[in-house]
Amino acid sequence: MEILNYAFMQRALIAALLIGITAPAVGIYLVQRRQAIMGDGIGHVALTGVALGFLTGANPVWTAVLVSSLGAIVMELIRWYGKTRGDLALAMLFYGGMAGGVLLINLSPTGSNANLTTYLFGSITTVSEQDVTAISLLAGFVVLVTLGLRRQLFAVCQDEEFARVTGLPVRLLNLLLAVTAAVTVTVAMRVVGLLLVSALMVIPVAAAQQATRGFAMTLALAIGIGVTVTLSGTVFSYYQDVPPGATIVLLAIGVFAVITALAAPLARKRARRGTEAESSCTLESNTVPGGRSAGDDVRV
Repeated sequence: MEILNYAFMQRALIAALLIGITAPAVGIYLVQRRQAIMGDGIGHVALTGVALGFLTGANPVWTAVLVSSLGAIVMELIRWYGKTRGDLALAMLFYGGMAGGVLLINLSPTGSNANLTTYLFGSITTVSEQDVTAISLLAGFVVLVTLGLRRQLFAVCQDEEFARVTGLPVRLLNLLLAVTAAVTVTVAMRVVGLLLVSALMVIPVAAAQQATRGFAMTLALAIGIGVTVTLSGTVFSYYQDVPPGATIVLLAIGVFAVITALAAPLARKRARRGTEAESSCTLESNTVPGGRSAGDDVRV
């Protein structure tokens, strides 16, 4: 337990715990909407926000929240209206966010490309008390939205037309989900990194889907996997002196592989039982009392 004797590791573990909760909580909706790479795009845009923080002297976490939220809203608007050239517009937005971050960080008197590296790939030693406070507040917002509005968000992600017919404010919920995803990216960038945060939003959900069926169970298991890999990866990176973001993502992939290997035989067994049960029901429905099938000739 010597790891808890160091203040920077205490802060890193708190941040890792919050990331393990928030990333899968948002990721399950993105996976449902088939927007698994949205977190990666937001991460590119958030880089401009980080550089803007260094340029203005503000906390990079809050400037990243602002810029990435605006970027997420633009992405959602492009999804609504950019039917023909939407992919091109998104590509320019992603690359522009990366280029803007590099340009602004070099204009900053206190920043350099080395500062961006800690945000791109994560760094447990640079999580400050201000960062922990910001991450805690933002994580509380994410949990409040993803759990408090889980029924509405699930309905919108499952079938927008049906949700609209039932009277739900579909566009408002879509914008709220986009902003929540942007907030999650900024929460995770201090430990996992902007380039790897999308993996933590998707892989635990994909792993949980291999072993569960219902939405609630999938969400619970995905959060459990997220917390396990973030805490384990942070501790492992401390003792082995390896990058925490890469370690966490590789652990998540390993968990996905193990669950998939264990769930595949069970899925085949359930499918075989279902086929046998269906065949038995079909046989019983085609049989009349007395042991004769419905197609046999019955003579009086």
